[in-house]
Amino acid sequence: MNTNSINDFIEQLKQIQFDFYKTFGVTDIITNSKIFEVLIADALDHTLIPGHSGSRDAKNSAGGEFEYKHYKESSSNHSWTFNDFSNTTITKLSNAEAVIFAHIQDVNVSFPKFDWYYEVPGQVMSDYLAQATKKIRNSRKMINVSSRQIENNLNLTRQTIKNYNGHYLSWITRIIKIASKIETATGTKGILTSNKFWEVLVALKLNHKVQSEQAKHDAEDNHGNMYEYKVAKGFTWSFQDISNEVLNKYLVDKSIILASVDKNEFLVKKIYSADAKKVVKLLRKKLREKRRRFLSLKKEIRRKQTSLNLKDLRSIKAMLVYPEN
Repeated sequence: MNTNSINDFIEQLKQIQFDFYKTFGVTDIITNSKIFEVLIADALDHTLIPGHSGSRDAKNSAGGEFEYKHYKESSSNHSWTFNDFSNTTITKLSNAEAVIFAHIQDVNVSFPKFDWYYEVPGQVMSDYLAQATKKIRNSRKMINVSSRQIENNLNLTRQTIKNYNGHYLSWITRIIKIASKIETATGTKGILTSNKFWEVLVALKLNHKVQSEQAKHDAEDNHGNMYEYKVAKGFTWSFQDISNEVLNKYLVDKSIILASVDKNEFLVKKIYSADAKKVVKLLRKKLREKRRRFLSLKKEIRRKQTSLNLKDLRSIKAMLVYPEN
């Protein structure tokens, strides 16, 4: 399939997202696994709440608000994760009608299905996490919740989905069918998860192939060289959960690709290529400075993360590779 055909599919997704926003007031449904939240809301006859981080995901006809957690059967982690929890976020869960712990069946099926879930009242979940997180010592403040925990500790049973014909279904069907065609054309699976879709847009400009979900490296070229991709809406690129293992993995890459995209217009604005060794050296320096700064303030570093901006890219002589000068 040629690039023109792929671009045509991308334009179709752009139009669907635009129409969805005009109809429901919700945008950016193509990436970051948002489509699975739409799938959950559709089956439960919920209405999506506009917004992403910091807001509830959906509400029912009575106005009760719900938090969604999901994992896919193809995922290596068969539990639901609360990242960066705090006393404030745990307490706020008590205001939710319930937390929906959803399972997405995406193995050996032509179309992903939301097939079963647990519904935990917000106050019950808040109380449980308040106790369970007391023994958490990881600075990232992350906790996984499993089916066994919900059934044994909260005495709740699994519920199955019977309704597959809600008010979002036609939109979901079109998105997944078009995404499937893009996956076939590019050889990349899971483009609706995380930032994969935007990575595909960047790769098309560089003649790279994006690796499928859970691969060690983000992309490769025709010569087998590997690349790490960072994609942002602006010109600041975040590096999260940095460890020696992650940094050493970067050193295998030919370069680090840093791209800026317009997620409303589905456009790649600029792409920079930076020497992997120089990026790793700079990230290590920034982490050391952050550690010293936090120590002086007697604060704990919750996550080993930092970012690079255009000034940083100039300092390591990153090259602008798209658009070409």
